[in-house]
Amino acid sequence: MPVRSAVLAAAAGAALFLPAAPAATAASTDTPAVTESVTVDRTGRVAADGTVTLTGTYRCTAADGAVFVSSVVRQGDDSSVRHGIGGTRAVCDGKEHRWTNTGTLSTGALKPGAAHVEATLMELRITSVLPLPSFHARKDQDVKLVAG
Repeated sequence: MPVRSAVLAAAAGAALFLPAAPAATAASTDTPAVTESVTVDRTGRVAADGTVTLTGTYRCTAADGAVFVSSVVRQGDDSSVRHGIGGTRAVCDGKEHRWTNTGTLSTGALKPGAAHVEATLMELRITSVLPLPSFHARKDQDVKLVAG
């Protein structure tokens, strides 16, 4: 198994340098800039026909593959039921951008009121043949769905 041996050798070699690494110092008063993030607005919309709209912001740096902001929402006692609500193509230029995801569910699947949204900033990287997900940022947010 030459590949396995090479991986083990590389890991062992890297481990030799760990004790030589300098100890972490106390954080400075300068807070580093956030380079990748995703937020969810505290209010979403659900229309009478089942159309759900969720919004927020995102920021990401350079990416090799396509990057998307995806969102899922859940509501009520059966919180195991999650509804995917659209996906927005992201521009990873280091600037903050707005995202809006819209999806139509069966009428009555979600109602105005308390809900929980999970937003994910994810890149599809091409490795060998298959695109594999690479997660840049994730946010869980309690929201209020309003009629609209």
